Amino acid sequence: MERDSFRSRRGFIIACIGSAVGMGNIWLFPARVSAFGGAAFLIPYFICVAFLGFTGVVGEMAFGRAMGSGSMGAFGQAMERSGRKRSLGEALALVPVLGSFAMAIGYSVVVGWSFKYIYISVEGSMFRAQGADELGGLFNDTASAFGNVGWHVAVLVITFVIMVYGIASGIEKANKVMMPLFFLMFIGMALYIATLPGAEEGYRYLTTPDFGVLLQPETWVYALGQAFFSLSLAGSGTLVYGSYLKKTEDIPFCARNVAIWDTLAAMIAAVTIIPAMATAGQELTEGGPGLMFIYLPNVFLEMPGGRLFSIIFFVAVAFAGLTSLVNLFETPVEALQTKLRLSRKKAVALIGGSGSIVALCIEGIVSGWMDVCSIYLSPIGALLAGIMFYWICGKDFVREQIDTGAQRKLGSWYEWASKYVFCGLTIVVLIMGTIWGGIG
Repeated sequence: MERDSFRSRRGFIIACIGSAVGMGNIWLFPARVSAFGGAAFLIPYFICVAFLGFTGVVGEMAFGRAMGSGSMGAFGQAMERSGRKRSLGEALALVPVLGSFAMAIGYSVVVGWSFKYIYISVEGSMFRAQGADELGGLFNDTASAFGNVGWHVAVLVITFVIMVYGIASGIEKANKVMMPLFFLMFIGMALYIATLPGAEEGYRYLTTPDFGVLLQPETWVYALGQAFFSLSLAGSGTLVYGSYLKKTEDIPFCARNVAIWDTLAAMIAAVTIIPAMATAGQELTEGGPGLMFIYLPNVFLEMPGGRLFSIIFFVAVAFAGLTSLVNLFETPVEALQTKLRLSRKKAVALIGGSGSIVALCIEGIVSGWMDVCSIYLSPIGALLAGIMFYWICGKDFVREQIDTGAQRKLGSWYEWASKYVFCGLTIVVLIMGTIWGGIG
């Protein structure tokens, strides 16, 4: 059976950007900037993004392409190369595969919320709410068990329809439409916010760093966690997309562009959301669903043109969510195709059916569900992928795979940085996330 692939390097990069750009960029990054010294937070964040991009993202892309398979096949082949049992590698691969599946199930609930908020923005019921308390009640109803079934099902149907068409005709084409629109919408919103009175307070905060926070270890730890999860390092999504990449493509170039555009998405979100809060005289004190579905809508209620702004905002959020969701579900779909030799339609149907049932059942407990995925499963998956590629496959194999198609070779620093520092930082993310209840 011939393996599908991305038609172009541009399509691959846009799809990887789509997988990375998600809720972490929109509802968490602005809150982290606000909590940790404004512009000062950007210093450790940029450092972490640059390092993780050239170790973690490059590694997962190269690992997938080298083995021509997602996590299940790649882990198994890595074990075979070292003289160990393939079955052991496949068993370990269940962590990132099931982790990606679980994350997709929870993520679909959140994207379903954005679909509902598009509707109530257009229909107008959101703007009949009187302040944050009533908006909080509206969100609590939406986030309750079976409180948003219709829009949740719509999200799942759209996701699996895109996936049935495959990599080039489905995932690549969908990302080429949704990702440019996401950036255009957020840039348009940022420009509009700049015209409103009070926005200058938000810009002042963004451009006046408090360098004292750089002396606090938690600033660096949270910057690491934000960068780690924003780049979608989990031993699954980036790895499986890499498996569809041609041998002639330049992986360091692709990884660099993904890191740059993902960072730009986060910066645009911050430049939009922090000044938007300032126009209403509100401080950005927390991130997460509360920011997106309670406090920002409360700003929209008071903002000139708030209804149109709300529609554009939640459509952009939906695009970011769908592109990430497709990537998350692709890992278990590809694993079924690899292990059971199923056709793509059968694999999508099986994952879609089982995933949809579980997703609908966890609507009321999605916050705890996602905490388990992000605090434990994602960093463990990334650590396992790093060990498999950098330690089990060996430095000569790693260097060969990364240099294949690359116009500029990475320096001699890469071996120790990827083998020791990246894996060590992944352990830090896991440990600190466990102690502090999540850092990404």
